[in-house]
Amino acid sequence: MSEILFDEVPSLDLADFTSGDAERRARFVKKLGDAYQNIGFIALRNHGLSDDLTEKLYAATQKFFALPDEVKQKYEHPELAGQRGYVGKGKEKAKGFNTGDLKEFYHVGQELSDIPDSDPIKEEYPENIFPTEVPEFKEVTLEAYRRLEAAGKEVLRAIAIHLGLDENYFDDKVKFGNSILRPIHYFPIENPDSVPADAVRAAEHGDINLITLLMGASADGLQVLRRDGQWIPITALPEQVVVNVGDMLARLTNNKLKSTIHRVVNPPRELMHTSRFSIPFFMHPRSEMDLTCLESCIDEKNPKAYPDATAGEYLNERLVELGLKKA
Repeated sequence: MSEILFDEVPSLDLADFTSGDAERRARFVKKLGDAYQNIGFIALRNHGLSDDLTEKLYAATQKFFALPDEVKQKYEHPELAGQRGYVGKGKEKAKGFNTGDLKEFYHVGQELSDIPDSDPIKEEYPENIFPTEVPEFKEVTLEAYRRLEAAGKEVLRAIAIHLGLDENYFDDKVKFGNSILRPIHYFPIENPDSVPADAVRAAEHGDINLITLLMGASADGLQVLRRDGQWIPITALPEQVVVNVGDMLARLTNNKLKSTIHRVVNPPRELMHTSRFSIPFFMHPRSEMDLTCLESCIDEKNPKAYPDATAGEYLNERLVELGLKKA
């Protein structure tokens, strides 16, 4: 197909895919495929998150991050490589960067009580950690987690159809997958001269996972690197979530689907003292998923670009690169 240079992220309606109407479904899959083969991002409506839940989630997130640093640090567990609980300011850095990002965040994963004891994956995940100072944080983060996971499964079904796979190809691979909900606080900088010159809210990076579902952030700043080298600002309407391809899906499809580099830039100097909040849902498969490039995505023009690896092996490698885990 010919290359499309999008000036903005294409907007899709998940209701078209879930409608049961063959024509609407086919149109959704076509638009999704065009977007993911080019810019790697879409904005999605009718994703299952209500305005009420979104408001409650942001309120609980802001309440937690407003706590004193010494209180938040009670929920930091470096031995978990940042996979659950709080990760402090500047701890994570993008691949290839030495300076930590100007952010702090919290990780919520699969709730162990939701996973049957008969499933061996249960042994792989640590218990979630929830702040007692914000009791509503647990309920709203877990509800948002389940709704975004459900929307993500539908998007993966559409991706499977686009790739010529069985519609349910990803279903068992993401069932109780290692997905993470990450409320992020890009904290205020009262004195911009006090931070390293190259410090940014989130340096340019690709996401590790299959797909990311990002709720509308509280302020601008997200940018996507288009294939012609231009940075395009991403602005989702309040009722949309932004859904992008991650590196695992790019590996599986031998780069047919694009894991596009993106970043969160600092605001103008006069607004550095303000906060920005953002809540992505990183949809991961189970650790045993085979990320070997699909044969259908390999040809003479596109030889196999990646060594074989499982999702668990690749995640481990990337956590070391991000500075969250020791080699």
